[in-house]
Amino acid sequence: MVDLWHVTFEVFRQKDNQKSHFNFFELDINPDEYVLDGIERIWAFTDRTLVFSHACHHSTCGACGMLVNGVEKLTCITSIRDVTRDGGKIRIEPLRNFPIISDLSVDMSSLYSRMEAVGHQPILPIQEEDSKGKVKSEGDLLRLADCIECGLCISACPIALTTSNYIGPAVLAGAQQHGELTPCILELVNSENGAWRCHSAYECTEVCPSNVDPAWRIMELRRKIIANRFSSFFTRK
Repeated sequence: MVDLWHVTFEVFRQKDNQKSHFNFFELDINPDEYVLDGIERIWAFTDRTLVFSHACHHSTCGACGMLVNGVEKLTCITSIRDVTRDGGKIRIEPLRNFPIISDLSVDMSSLYSRMEAVGHQPILPIQEEDSKGKVKSEGDLLRLADCIECGLCISACPIALTTSNYIGPAVLAGAQQHGELTPCILELVNSENGAWRCHSAYECTEVCPSNVDPAWRIMELRRKIIANRFSSFFTRK
């Protein structure tokens, strides 16, 4: 029989533009369960007005990113025993650097639109016939390998905290993966709020749950930008 831990969840609350505050919820919970399990239990049995985002429960969708005791985490893979002790507290807050929709849920549309701006959008399906004359569709999403677009890196980034126009580590990492920077993408990343705004603090890499290493990719992107400058200079007519 598993010994349950008595844990206090300190949960951030904010509705519309009301003043934010914390609610406290006492739970007896298996320490091998995850933080998201505790949040769902609070919603199911104590407070159905609690708003939070979640989906897959196995670190694929990136929807359940939150601050857990002040650190960006995917709550679906963060166990209770990793962030507290029996009789301890767990503080849950929304991600930083994104507008709050309600309680723990934030608006990440800026991340998605910026990802599309560097070439991460659906390709229209290619219609073709196979040997039997049957039409088939082939198409896929261009996405940064391993990135689940969870926003943790942007939440942890000190530049994103002070510069709302900074396009962010996930977007810059996405641009780095392109074999060749198109003029449109180059203009976006080689700008005041692009790759040169990064201060190489590496907080983004520290919290990334998918080993994308956005800080390294940003440094590589700078190298590509400089190489492009040299190439353009020597190929001018």
